[in-house]
Amino acid sequence: MAATDRIVKLSLPDGLYAALAEAARRADLTPDDLAAEMLAEAARIRQVPGIEFADGAAGRVARVGGTGLDVWEIVAAYRAVDEAWEPLRASYPWLTEHQLRAALAYAAAYPQEIEERLQREAHWTSEAAWTAHPFMRPPGR
Repeated sequence: MAATDRIVKLSLPDGLYAALAEAARRADLTPDDLAAEMLAEAARIRQVPGIEFADGAAGRVARVGGTGLDVWEIVAAYRAVDEAWEPLRASYPWLTEHQLRAALAYAAAYPQEIEERLQREAHWTSEAAWTAHPFMRPPGR
């Protein structure tokens, strides 16, 4: 436990605790650790409405609600258009302004999380992806 952690006692109905314990088992976490993770995500969802969390290939990720798009993907696109709003909107015409603004607000609220993910993704050029996954290489390339 970190020096800044607080011990909180919660009273949970048996059924809720059983569901928490089962989810923790599947996630290979303790019920306490999973509950802390869930509370942290709930706080972020309340802070930035329109964001949800989902399990992805790289673990739990913040996503734009109802889209399947990770926040970092929107941020990368925003940076690719020199952080200009209209080109970003044009890149995602099926998203609402609220959805795009939620992604940018989440990135502003949690910059370290987004920067770390952008750094992990930066090495995935076409050549790197094709080397790691040769079946993805287009014919003749």
